[in-house]
Amino acid sequence: MKHKCSICGKEFEFNYQLRDKLPPNFPFCSKRCKLIDLNRWLNEDYRISIPLPNANLIDEDDKREMAEFLLATGEVDEIIDEDVEQST
Repeated sequence: MKHKCSICGKEFEFNYQLRDKLPPNFPFCSKRCKLIDLNRWLNEDYRISIPLPNANLIDEDDKREMAEFLLATGEVDEIIDEDVEQST
């Protein structure tokens, strides 16, 4: 199979059979590119900024509890949603 590294753009080939493990650096071409990507996440260069799918199916109490949990565990620094009270 051929795949293009999202960091350096290099196209690389690897063998994959169903139920086999993927290469250790997949989806990147090398450990270097994998670490560059990790560094971007750790430096918050990447962000997940789309709304939660099907958020309209979650009632207000559950949204509030989820927000409080995420804040308490340090997963997020703040909740940006007019419907959820911030407890920071």
